[in-house]
Amino acid sequence: MSDIDRADVWIQKEYSPENSHCYGCGVANPHGNGLRTYLNGTETVSRFTPDPMYSGGVPGNVYGGMIASLFDCHGTASAAAFHRQQSDGPSGPLGRFVTASLQVNFLAPTPQAQVLTVSGKLKAIDGRKVWVEMMLTAGETLCATAEMLAIALRK
Repeated sequence: MSDIDRADVWIQKEYSPENSHCYGCGVANPHGNGLRTYLNGTETVSRFTPDPMYSGGVPGNVYGGMIASLFDCHGTASAAAFHRQQSDGPSGPLGRFVTASLQVNFLAPTPQAQVLTVSGKLKAIDGRKVWVEMMLTAGETLCATAEMLAIALRK
C-alpha cells in the first residue's frame, strides 16, 4: 500500500510543533486549509477541494493566490520528503524547508468545488537546496505548473 492510500501518513504531520502553524498546511492551525502532502514513491501528491469563498475574478474559479499557496505548501513538504529520501532514507529525520523561489504558470481556469490534485517531482538537490517541479490538475485538465527552490532551515 502506498502512503497516498493511508490517511494517517502525510509529510506535514511530521513537522515539529514549532513549525506546524502554517495557514496552508499546518496541523496546529485549526483555521487553515489543512493541505496534506503524501510521498508516493518518487512523486508527491496532495488533494484539495477549494471552498467557494476562494473565488477569483471569474465566478466559479479559484483565485491565483490560492493556487500559489497550494504549490508553496506542497513544494516545501515535497522538498523535505525528497531530501530525506536522498540523504537519510525514509526513517531519517524530516528537515523543515522554506521557499526561496516559486515560479507559477497559470494555464487554464481552475474550478472551485472540485478536487484539485497537486503533484510534485524532484528536479535536483544540492546540499540544503531542493528544486521541485509541480503541476495542479482538476480532473484531466492541467490548470497550472510551478517550479520551486526550497532551502532547508539550519538545525
